[in-house]
Amino acid sequence: MNNNDWRKGRSFGELLKASFKSDDTEEWLDVHFTRPIGLFFALGWIRLGVHPNVVTILSIFLGAAAGVMFYFDDLWHNLCGVLLLMFANFCDSTDGQMARLTGQKTLIGRMLDGFAGDVWFFFIYCAICLRLMPQQIPGLTMNWGVWIWVLGIVAGFLCHVPQASLADYYRQIHLLFLLGKEGSELDTYAEQHRICEQLPRRGALLERVFHGNYQNYCKSQERRTPEFQRFYARVKERFSGVENLPADLRQRFLQGSRPLMPITNILSFNTRAIVIYATCLLNCPWMLFLVDIVVFNTLYIYMHAKHERLCKSLEF
Repeated sequence: MNNNDWRKGRSFGELLKASFKSDDTEEWLDVHFTRPIGLFFALGWIRLGVHPNVVTILSIFLGAAAGVMFYFDDLWHNLCGVLLLMFANFCDSTDGQMARLTGQKTLIGRMLDGFAGDVWFFFIYCAICLRLMPQQIPGLTMNWGVWIWVLGIVAGFLCHVPQASLADYYRQIHLLFLLGKEGSELDTYAEQHRICEQLPRRGALLERVFHGNYQNYCKSQERRTPEFQRFYARVKERFSGVENLPADLRQRFLQGSRPLMPITNILSFNTRAIVIYATCLLNCPWMLFLVDIVVFNTLYIYMHAKHERLCKSLEF
């Protein structure tokens, strides 16, 4: 693609619309705040010839720095953490918008994007645990000590990680049925495993690590969605993919999936970030872990059950 072909005389508003994934999957906050700012940065990076993956790597450092700021309990450091995490999110939006506008979407870019978010939240959760260890547990006379790590591990690894990964999976499934394969980044364990098996045993360590982790990520998504796997297998067997799906069946699926998209967004970044900002600024960051375990987990269970029932109900 020519460096200027992506623009084609389009206005900022037209470019903004073209940089969206879909109306169904975009959040109000992203549409009216994050995406416009991200596009402003994207246009500058594109003119400088910067690859989207470079912007993703920049977001990793910004998000990690934000986590360090949340270790401190004073207002100044926490405000710096808020601003750094916001800029990390702008970069995360920017890299995706750059990729969609210029056609530079790559699997490595998608994996890097997911890895970036994991790094942000790893630093944030660790910083909060270190911050709270010497503090007193509300309503008790003892300090949090190592118990805050137990709460953080449950909230982070047992709740946040599966919540975010399944939310991403359902969003990509929706995009697949809405826009087809070109509009979705849905990947399968079988495809990623095949790529891993084809990589040379020597000289491809980084690729093997990336694809090895990503195939496990895909496997965990597929293991938790048995009804969708059966439904999707029938679709591929009978229609050779979603592109040949009858319009009425496609619409039935989308009508059932569309109401779940706001929940997938809640379990992704913006709502969780707002909880981080509020709890850290109010000096009660332990509340983040409780929200992860109670509120977000309830939404996760509901989302999962509704999607599985939808897939089971679609007979053809």
